[in-house]
Amino acid sequence: MEPDSSSPAQAGIQGDVNVIIAEPAWRRFVPRARAIVERAAAAAGVSADIVLADDRMVRRLNARHRGRDKPTNILTYEHPAAELILALGVIRREAAAMARRPAHHLAHLVVHGALHLRGMDHEHPGDARRMEMLEARILHRIGVPNPWKRA
Repeated sequence: MEPDSSSPAQAGIQGDVNVIIAEPAWRRFVPRARAIVERAAAAAGVSADIVLADDRMVRRLNARHRGRDKPTNILTYEHPAAELILALGVIRREAAAMARRPAHHLAHLVVHGALHLRGMDHEHPGDARRMEMLEARILHRIGVPNPWKRA
């Protein structure tokens, strides 16, 4: 597995989604997590293996591939195959801090990772704004509130 690069990716666009629930607690904290992930990935037009993991797994991968010894909400890999890996604890804490449903935050992060697989990034303000607007449109199509709208 290699972390995603900044070059536009064509890998993983349109196709099947394989959801792997590596951390069983996902079933308890985000009922219907598999369906949410599949729907978000399909709406974003991406094919990938999507792993619902724990913080420890994501921390280990983040340290190995990005030199950051801490968990993050999602890791996106393009090669050798399109893959998104999400950390349950981080996502639960972020959702609580933002007063959002964990299911909505999960859908948002799957869309976010899918857009990275499609070659989008948010390193520059203009790119970030375009990515946020597209995320909001995709999420609206699947009934998830705009995560960028201030309440």
